[in-house]
Amino acid sequence: MKVLRVLNNNVVLSRDESGQGVILTGRGIGFRAAPGQEVDPEKIVQVFVPADGRDPDHLAEAFAMIDQEILRAVVIALRGTGIEDRESRRPTLAIAVADHVSGALDRLRQGIEIEYPLETEVRTLYAEEHERARRLLVAINEQVDPALPEHEATALALHLVNAGFATGDLSFTYTMTGVIQQMLAIVGERFGIEVDRHSMAAARFITHVRYMFVRIQQHRQLDGEQSLISRTIRESYPEASRVAEQLAVIVRLRMGDDLSYDEIAYLALHVARMTTEVEAAAARRPGGAAEG
Repeated sequence: MKVLRVLNNNVVLSRDESGQGVILTGRGIGFRAAPGQEVDPEKIVQVFVPADGRDPDHLAEAFAMIDQEILRAVVIALRGTGIEDRESRRPTLAIAVADHVSGALDRLRQGIEIEYPLETEVRTLYAEEHERARRLLVAINEQVDPALPEHEATALALHLVNAGFATGDLSFTYTMTGVIQQMLAIVGERFGIEVDRHSMAAARFITHVRYMFVRIQQHRQLDGEQSLISRTIRESYPEASRVAEQLAVIVRLRMGDDLSYDEIAYLALHVARMTTEVEAAAARRPGGAAEG
């Protein structure tokens, strides 16, 4: 690959074999480099491939504005924990994480402590991302001083969740988290049950809703023009379907989007699965229906 533009000693803009503009990071990769020169492959730590039509020049400038030691620590940590490969199509994730780490370090040095009110929700709703964020935090702390406190894993987890959406800030993810919490509360209230958020059915419901929000963001909702499957779900689970309609109202009020007929039907299916699982567990307990 050849240098197209040098942003600083550690960030250059280049072009891959297909002609796609890419951002290369690595210590000293831009030192004394000039446009047209071949990039030393030994100096390349990360290759960022802008996705979704993002402007590589703009992203490269964003990389150049970040403290380079912090950026290097984050890039190495993302790779070392397996969150990112050597070639990444999520440059905004590295930018967001590095920017957060930079701010967190500044606050720590100034003796400013902040709490994350969503810590419990993040651990529950995004267990996989939280575990990856915890490992990421350990890897970052191996390279920065002072070490960041454990609760920073909550913020890092939200950035990992947010990486799946087109939006560049966390506002959508914060709203989505609140909506999922509200949905689970409504299901529990309507059916008079205690929803175990660590159960398999609840995990599937949460995963389904998260991907539903991705579809909303991408304007690709499930829409089979009231397909046979959706009609069958509604007929089979009338109460769950009524609750799903209520959940759709929450989505419209909080997110500003109407859910399609099919999206509501599949919500109903997951609601039914959750309630069935809870009822079955209750029946298996001593004194439950199964014991009678």
